[in-house]
Amino acid sequence: MASPSASRLCPTTEGNLVIRQNADLHMELHVNASNPSPAQDLASSASSSVPSISSLVETDETEIQPKQIPDWSNLKVIHRNTLPPRSHFHLYNTEEDALSGDVSRSRAALLSGTWGFELSPGPFKGSGDFYKPDFDHSEWKLIKVPGMWQLQGFGKGPQYTNVNYPFPVNPPHVPYDDNECGRYITRFPVPDALKDGEQWRLRFEGVDAAFTVWLNGKEVGYSQGSRNPSEFDVSALLDLDSENTLCVEVYQRCDGSYIEDQDQWWLSGIFRDVWLHSFTSVHFEDFHVQTILDDDYEDASLVVNTKLNKAGETVATKLLDGEGNVVFSDSHMPREKSSTLKYRVKNPEKWTAETPYLYTLVLSVGSVYVAQKVGFRRTELIDGVFCVNGKPIKIRGVNRHEHNSQSGRTVPYADLQWDLQAMKAFNINAIRTSHYINDPRLYDLADEMGFWVLDEADLECHGFGEVGGDPASYASDNPEWRDAYVDRAVQMVMRDKNHPSIIMWSLGNEAFYGRNHQAMYDAIKEIDSMRLIHYEGDQEAQTADILSRMYTPVDEMIKHAEEKDWKKPFVMCEFAHAMGNGPGAVREYIEAFYKYPRLMGGFVWEWANHGLLTESKDGDPYFGYGGDFQPDEPNDGNFVMDGLCNSPHLPGPGLDEYSKAIEPIQVLGVEGNEVTIVNRYDFMTLDHVRCFWELISDRQQMIGKEILIPAGVKPHTKAKLILGGLPRTLSTDTWLQLEFMARDSSKWVPPGKVVARSEIPLTPPRSFTLLKLLSTPGRPRIQRKDGMLYVTLSKETTFGFDTGNGTLSSLTHASKPDHNLITVPVALDFYRALTDNDRGGPHGPEWIERRVHQTRNHFSQMTTTETESSCTIIVKGRVAPPVLAWSVDTTTTYTITQEHCSIRIQAKPTGLLLPSTFARFGLSFGLRDLRIVEWFGRGPGESYADKKSAQFVNTWGWSADSLFHHYEFPQDSGNRTDVRWVELRTRWGGGGEYPDCLLRARFGEHEGASFSVSPYSTRDVDECRHPYELEKRKRDDHIVRLDWYHHGLGTGSCGPATPPQYQLRTDREFDVEVLLD
Repeated sequence: MASPSASRLCPTTEGNLVIRQNADLHMELHVNASNPSPAQDLASSASSSVPSISSLVETDETEIQPKQIPDWSNLKVIHRNTLPPRSHFHLYNTEEDALSGDVSRSRAALLSGTWGFELSPGPFKGSGDFYKPDFDHSEWKLIKVPGMWQLQGFGKGPQYTNVNYPFPVNPPHVPYDDNECGRYITRFPVPDALKDGEQWRLRFEGVDAAFTVWLNGKEVGYSQGSRNPSEFDVSALLDLDSENTLCVEVYQRCDGSYIEDQDQWWLSGIFRDVWLHSFTSVHFEDFHVQTILDDDYEDASLVVNTKLNKAGETVATKLLDGEGNVVFSDSHMPREKSSTLKYRVKNPEKWTAETPYLYTLVLSVGSVYVAQKVGFRRTELIDGVFCVNGKPIKIRGVNRHEHNSQSGRTVPYADLQWDLQAMKAFNINAIRTSHYINDPRLYDLADEMGFWVLDEADLECHGFGEVGGDPASYASDNPEWRDAYVDRAVQMVMRDKNHPSIIMWSLGNEAFYGRNHQAMYDAIKEIDSMRLIHYEGDQEAQTADILSRMYTPVDEMIKHAEEKDWKKPFVMCEFAHAMGNGPGAVREYIEAFYKYPRLMGGFVWEWANHGLLTESKDGDPYFGYGGDFQPDEPNDGNFVMDGLCNSPHLPGPGLDEYSKAIEPIQVLGVEGNEVTIVNRYDFMTLDHVRCFWELISDRQQMIGKEILIPAGVKPHTKAKLILGGLPRTLSTDTWLQLEFMARDSSKWVPPGKVVARSEIPLTPPRSFTLLKLLSTPGRPRIQRKDGMLYVTLSKETTFGFDTGNGTLSSLTHASKPDHNLITVPVALDFYRALTDNDRGGPHGPEWIERRVHQTRNHFSQMTTTETESSCTIIVKGRVAPPVLAWSVDTTTTYTITQEHCSIRIQAKPTGLLLPSTFARFGLSFGLRDLRIVEWFGRGPGESYADKKSAQFVNTWGWSADSLFHHYEFPQDSGNRTDVRWVELRTRWGGGGEYPDCLLRARFGEHEGASFSVSPYSTRDVDECRHPYELEKRKRDDHIVRLDWYHHGLGTGSCGPATPPQYQLRTDREFDVEVLLD
């Protein structure tokens, strides 16, 4: 932004044209006559070195375009001719229609559909007179409304940035010549059912970024605020008996774009529905419904504020319960247009996210009706703890952007329903509408289904942090922007104020902190004094009612929780950044939420990836991100792919993990036949749940019986369950699995739904010592040939060692002695393909810088010893990268008996610039003929040291190709941890020998062992940027990894790196073993 002392070229009464250093100047000069321009003297006074216009061209007069600052570049113009904001409601002709909730039966006509469209590179290009009655639109193309034009084949982009503005920063101005302009045309008749009105309103639910409207050739008005509704009175312009022509000019950018810099795609157009409302001669202008519970949280007052267009009209009020029974009915005639009614309701059913009981309020005046769902609930701070209906709650939430992989921010209703149904299924109880008010239908669903909603104003100006100076001074602390800020707060509260699901308002996101936030807060409190107000940018909660943070590590969060004399609760408005393979270490946050009263909980970032469906030059479909839609510089790459769900909103592995951590019933431990559980519901007991147990062990499963849950287990309290019918003796590695299922009579949880599952180890696994004792006496066959040492087990499996380099490079069977199953020799390996969290945190860059991905196994000595019962091969070596001097000194001991090949590795990392961590510590090799993998360990999905709770120990089997999970940005995936054994097979069933089983690996009692099988090399995964690219590199064989240790995932892409307890540190020595047969 130019400073006040910056040089001016051409000041005018309307604004200033600022010349900035290192900037391109875009001008259009329209010369029509020879009179000197007044601008000559102004320009000359600005700089004596600039020649006057008259010295270049002889003119009589000058025409300046534009003649005034356009609305979309004028901070003083937010709306023109719009009606005051109101609650989102439709009028109906009958009570029955109003109760149906079917807007097609309302006094409104939906104008959405297929419209005519023209796109020009800027507002001063193209058909500027397109709104005139005689304009010919017949050659225009067609476009869907609602929709984003970039996703329908028009314009540049789409473009994605996280923080940066994609245009030169000069607030409040946006470039005049780089501001695409979409012109829309549609024609419509007024339906007969709407012609009896007295006022007709044209309502746009959302237009990005600003727009001007004409009806029948006459200008209606202008509005901005992309995700806020705009409503115009078109009564004087509407033709009731003929076809009407509606024209809309939409500007890609406006001054409001500076405060709409949310982390998402820059997309443009009429992206929500357009309605024509018919209001009768007597109607509601607005109404506000509030429920006030008494201090015992039993009885309530229903407060109804109504605003009519005329005074002295009778207003009827009726409240119906959830079954349609009348609770009360009343009528009154207020003297003024605005009035307040207060009704006492005896012990109403209370609304919570767990028990979303809704009443229906029916209001009528004159000949029209409105219906509004009502939930009786009270939100407040009690001793600084956030409470609803007097009870502390914990937020188990997600941030949700509006996104559809084909239509962008235009989200079909079915998709909206899918999102909320999936959230409910995965135990999520709260939504932050990041970072703008959502489609109004979302709140109806949240009321009905039961979600806590943090409703957030359409405001973010994160990009000011990149341009130098005090970022708050540009807008948030600039009094010139006060009205723009307050407008967004008022629009939000006025539209959404009647929803019980909304328990907090938010002043926006990442907009720094300034006086305009205080103004927003004050404006909200004038409308709604009952809800608390959130804003994370107010780091000290000077204004906000809640202390909020993003991505704070658990230990730092706990410091806030343990502060003394705190007055305001603490919420993590963003945590557990779910980008790619992750998030890791979620459970630690959840446990802290429940331990400390001050902690309200948090919202995971975020619900779903924002990929947009596209295709490569060769026709390969994929979900694109920043950089995939040229030209789109600047862009922030795949940082937009950071959700618990993928781009089509299908659940990903991270959602499984989060869901497990926030289950409403958690098992704390078992002692003897007594199991301790905790009820983590906020309001419900466990009376709606049954519990069943079973025992799991290696290839065995014992179905148990139902366990009695004590009656009336209160929220946030523990209970004891008594196991009955357990066997007296249990086999090794036996696990107790508990399943909690909703009863058939359950009211608020779907009957039969499994609400929680847990698994607890009862007996230890078999040790290596025991596994080795099971060997039969005898000596393996040994043969030396062509520089190879071959050792054959009793079941005719032969391991071959290259005596020239000490590697295990051959695996054959007597039935096919020339068919070597190993395609890549066995090697000790410390690297994995980088995950997004590796890349974004400190560990991944260090692995690359210290060349962990380039290490090789270097052989120094091989010793072979034969005894009566075994053959022992000791290989001394050094694993090291090129260029650098660090290494891992290794002694690998192969002990081959008749039954197995034991591999013991003793290793010591050493040297300068040794990486502080490794990605993994294990063996890698290639194997052919591999089709099926069976294992005993966690599954069936992927698991890592800090992302494994959702995967249960059992005997699992999958096809080899399906173990690798295709994230929409390729990265390491498909690891399975806490594994006791894994079999690499050619087919299901069959025996444990070749050709059914190619190889088995057993880890004994080693904790944290893991494996992965992938048809892709680590290098290929690292090099590819989209799944379709990786799939073209699919190998004929598979890369197998057998790991003793694996570095955790963390959330380093945007947040804490892998916590210390899950790091694979190198300041230690290793001594590990695995049995192969």
